[in-house]
Amino acid sequence: MKQFTIPFTYRSHLISAIKSYRKQQDKMKKDFSPTLLDFGPLKIYLARHFGFCYGVENAIEIAFKTIEENPGKRIFLLSEMIHNPKVNADLVARGVKFLQDTNGHKLISFDELTKEDIVLIPAFGTTLDIEKKLNAIGLTTEKYNTTCPFVEKVWNRSEQIAKKNYTVIVHGKPTHEETRATFSHAAAGTATVVINNMEEAIELGKFIKGERQWDEFYKKFEGRLSENFNAEKDLQRIGVVNQTTMLASDTQSIADYLKQIMIEKYKLTQNNIEERFADTKDTLCYATNDNQSAVYGLIGQNADLAIVVGGYNSSNTSHLVELCEEKLPTYFINNADKFNATSITHFNLHQKKEITTPNFLPPGIPVNILITSGASCPDALVDEVIEKLVSFYKVNISIAELIETFKSSSTN
Repeated sequence: MKQFTIPFTYRSHLISAIKSYRKQQDKMKKDFSPTLLDFGPLKIYLARHFGFCYGVENAIEIAFKTIEENPGKRIFLLSEMIHNPKVNADLVARGVKFLQDTNGHKLISFDELTKEDIVLIPAFGTTLDIEKKLNAIGLTTEKYNTTCPFVEKVWNRSEQIAKKNYTVIVHGKPTHEETRATFSHAAAGTATVVINNMEEAIELGKFIKGERQWDEFYKKFEGRLSENFNAEKDLQRIGVVNQTTMLASDTQSIADYLKQIMIEKYKLTQNNIEERFADTKDTLCYATNDNQSAVYGLIGQNADLAIVVGGYNSSNTSHLVELCEEKLPTYFINNADKFNATSITHFNLHQKKEITTPNFLPPGIPVNILITSGASCPDALVDEVIEKLVSFYKVNISIAELIETFKSSSTN
């Protein structure tokens, strides 16, 4: 896989040594067990896969290269490059300005742009309408488009099944940038509807089966339908694609459920399922799958608590938090400044706000902690969390010694 050039401040000597060691030991990425960092009184279990994915590193490389190669030029980001506050703050510190917030609300009018400016498209992609507006100004978006290749893969698959007259069901968060972009690309070729979760898939199934009236359908999915959507006609042939950062198991469950609805309604067999339901399994993102599978391996350990590091508005990170929360106390933080030896300030997904929990570390030893991070989180932030935790204990081995241990194991 391509190696990207990103700011060294996002890297970590410890994490790099661990990842190199695990890669050498498990070249096929079949082992999802965590890496144990045994400091004696503190034992940290680090997820097998976490941190920057291909799409994120690609976006960061393009963004910083663009800044370096265009001194004096006005550079704008359509919205957040990725959902990590440190990376976005670093870009702003270098003079980059945001045109929109993550919900698509304008911060700077497009009328202020000129063809001499540069506008970076974020890793989530953007809608066809926005691309058209930028091109009309004279801006060249292709060179500065950092859309993740795996997001584009979803768009391509949507286009393929649209040509076969399937309606596209997008499993995603309706207000998320990626879902809005995917909806736009899918709706350009076929009828499209966005559903958020299994509950909405079940409601959709009731309409397909004729258990609810069609006029209720338009109220239920208002604002999430392509123009001129004809439910009675357009829900006769369907295919499911996803926002790539959703839980892969959720997307699969939704696809399986709707597939079974079509089988029952149209009395299909395995030989003719594609008459009504498109196979779209290949749109699931490898990094999302790997990170989520690694968390399943992580939470199998006997631990006291879990710490998940990442941006609070990061979809993929929030799903890692949800998985950990099912097994043990979990603290979602965006950097190491959020905690000390006596308390931790963390983001509560359910209350949608930061809360402070005192005495989050158990009094006895050893203390066992699980750690992972989202696909948009720099390894350096995870490193800082580990270093801070280590500083609370009289450890048996230093981080520097641990790095050398992993490096020497990699060469043997």
